[in-house]
Amino acid sequence: MNAIRKILLTLAVLALGAGIGFLLRPISYFDRILYLREMLTGVHSRTISVRGYRVHYLVAGPSGGEAVVLVHGLGGSAENWRNLAPYLVRAGYRVYMPDLPGYGRSEDPASFSYSVRDEAGVVLGFMDALGLKQVDLGGWSMGGWIVQLVAVEAPQNIRRLMLFDSAGLHVEPDWDTRLFTPTSADELNQLDALLMPQPPSVPGFVAHDILRVSRERAWVIQRAMASMLTGRDVTDQLLPQLKMPVLIVWGSEDRIVPLAQGEIMHRLVPQSKLDVVPGCGHLAPLECSAKVGPEVVEFLGR
Repeated sequence: MNAIRKILLTLAVLALGAGIGFLLRPISYFDRILYLREMLTGVHSRTISVRGYRVHYLVAGPSGGEAVVLVHGLGGSAENWRNLAPYLVRAGYRVYMPDLPGYGRSEDPASFSYSVRDEAGVVLGFMDALGLKQVDLGGWSMGGWIVQLVAVEAPQNIRRLMLFDSAGLHVEPDWDTRLFTPTSADELNQLDALLMPQPPSVPGFVAHDILRVSRERAWVIQRAMASMLTGRDVTDQLLPQLKMPVLIVWGSEDRIVPLAQGEIMHRLVPQSKLDVVPGCGHLAPLECSAKVGPEVVEFLGR
């Protein structure tokens, strides 16, 4: 009986510790659940050296499938593609999802600029390091800006290009860019309202931990944002140079990069196809994957 009591007491203490840990650091627990889900669904976590930087990436799908590379946006990570990637995997594609330097589980070197131009160089280096000679390339938000630069610099490596609610045009944001590094619950709510037409209610202890993570990563996002706002790397004059098929996917309710910018990109790239996703905001590939996924698979299959 004493042994049983000790076991039960130990289990109670462990459960209490886990509960306290969850209340203090819920984001870490959510991340672990996400990583476990990846492992159980055949998504592999790997790292590779790219131009001297340690880059983490996820890869899924048959080893012999045509390569698709998906690039996340500002403040994002490879996991942002978790709802869209399964559509491509089921269609037989080999999907690579890198964490850009400074994001996710990749290295965050203090000497790196975090500009879209230099991140584009890392994406090209990532493809080279893996021996990917030709890929279908997609990017979301800032990632869309990055892949535009990649496609202009190395068109011979890109079969088809996909832009999801993409930045890149020389347009000044009409919202406070400092919200991407929120410092209060109110600013976090404002950011959520920009990202999603119907943002969920976030419990206080989760919001507190999101703000903690935001403080830790703010310097990377601020450096990237400052570079983008200079307008040095805008793509207005570059987009007409693209010759490969281009799919432009946009949430109709996007407030971060409004649909009007997607329509401009569509006009600048005559061979492009514009798919507007009704009722979706800036997070269309994540929140509206049931609508976006089939469109992407159809485009890639042409």
